[in-house]
Amino acid sequence: MIMPLYLDDDIAAFDKPAGLATIPERLPSADSLLRAAEAALDQRLFIVHRLDKEVSGVVLFARHAGAHRHLNNLFAGREVAKCYLLMALGEFEAAEGVIEAPIRQFGSGRMGVDHLQGKPSSTSYTRLKCYEGTTLIRAFPRTGRRHQLRVHFYSIGHPIAGDSRYGDKALQAIWPRLMLHAEGIEFLSPAGEMVSLHAAPPSSFMELLAGLAEA
Repeated sequence: MIMPLYLDDDIAAFDKPAGLATIPERLPSADSLLRAAEAALDQRLFIVHRLDKEVSGVVLFARHAGAHRHLNNLFAGREVAKCYLLMALGEFEAAEGVIEAPIRQFGSGRMGVDHLQGKPSSTSYTRLKCYEGTTLIRAFPRTGRRHQLRVHFYSIGHPIAGDSRYGDKALQAIWPRLMLHAEGIEFLSPAGEMVSLHAAPPSSFMELLAGLAEA
């Protein structure tokens, strides 16, 4: 049984494994983090945000309608700070940067940059360590578009390692998982307290990292 990473009267947070959908994708009875979390707490939970199935890390749920409204307003107002750890293909020369590139959906679930019709999207990042042919990055999405980090890093020529949707399929197939992890999230709780949550990368991420040669 999956156990909460954080729990109070208003909010439940869980560390989602890679490969598990946040919500049922087709059948309501299909395995999902939502279903597992509701079983663990024996209550209905309210969806606040999602992670892609391939992504691991922190996911928030509201435990009642009032908390749901509160968190939805925070996300809509960009008052939730999110932090991701990722491995990007290629070596970054700059120690930090900002990607400003509008995103829209192109069909079949694929998102992309469109400077005419896309919605404003912004991501800042910091280079952590360079390996041979890859770079470990900590990224901070300032907006919350679907596939934002995946699209943004692909758009600058550094797709996230293991991404079967964005990047050269032959190169991406070498990686057994998408190297993207929702590491942390910070927000103001309905009780008026600042909550800062952190989930360490899982072994599936760290073992791949350990096998890389430093540049």
